Amino acid sequence: MNAFAQMRAGRTARRIPQLLLGLAGYGAAVMLLVQSGLGAAGWNVLTEGTARSLGISFGWATNLISLLVLTAWIPLRELPGIGTVLNVAIVGFAADATAMLLPAPQGVLAQIGYLTLGLVALAFFDALYLGAQFGAGPRDGIMTGLVRLTRLPVSVVRTGIEVTVAVAGWLLGGTVGVGTVLIALCMGPLVGCFLPRVAVPLPAATAPRRRTWPREAAEAAEDPGPVDCNLHSPVGNARMLDTHG
Repeated sequence: MNAFAQMRAGRTARRIPQLLLGLAGYGAAVMLLVQSGLGAAGWNVLTEGTARSLGISFGWATNLISLLVLTAWIPLRELPGIGTVLNVAIVGFAADATAMLLPAPQGVLAQIGYLTLGLVALAFFDALYLGAQFGAGPRDGIMTGLVRLTRLPVSVVRTGIEVTVAVAGWLLGGTVGVGTVLIALCMGPLVGCFLPRVAVPLPAATAPRRRTWPREAAEAAEDPGPVDCNLHSPVGNARMLDTHG
């Protein structure tokens, strides 16, 4: 759906707050993982490496990568939506704001707590803004595009992407730790678990009925075609609906 269709799809009173909360929470969760010091998500390793290489803040590096990743949407035939634009505008700044407010963890137990909470929060808020159905973020657009083209499960595609970008980030100087491996292995299954529970169902669009001319109606009455008496089959259901419609 394009941006106009996303707004006309309905249930905006729930979807818009869910989108904004998901994006802001995602940025906060990213920084929670970075502050743990035990390794962040693959994309965040890439962001850290990019920030160090270019001498810019983590948030600005996040926004820069988001813009570059959007170019990969072209061969995947993904359409940007409202959520795509807001992802670029919100996530990086939410991460920088969290960095200014979040105290550094004191001790290994606190680091493990940051890592655990950050991992669950990252997956939940990721699913939250995806479930608002305003379009995927730049990084998740690659995931949803590959899922659509390859027909592979979300967990498999997401894990593959996380491993790939983590290696690229490490080559650029990003920090890879035990948390990076844990996130790469668990992020896909967690998103796959949360997404069906937070996705906002939208009303299906109904196709207009084709106008039937008198001659066509008479021919159809003379030759109704084969009858399927199995009401549980698609043909049987279609004929029942047509009979009672």
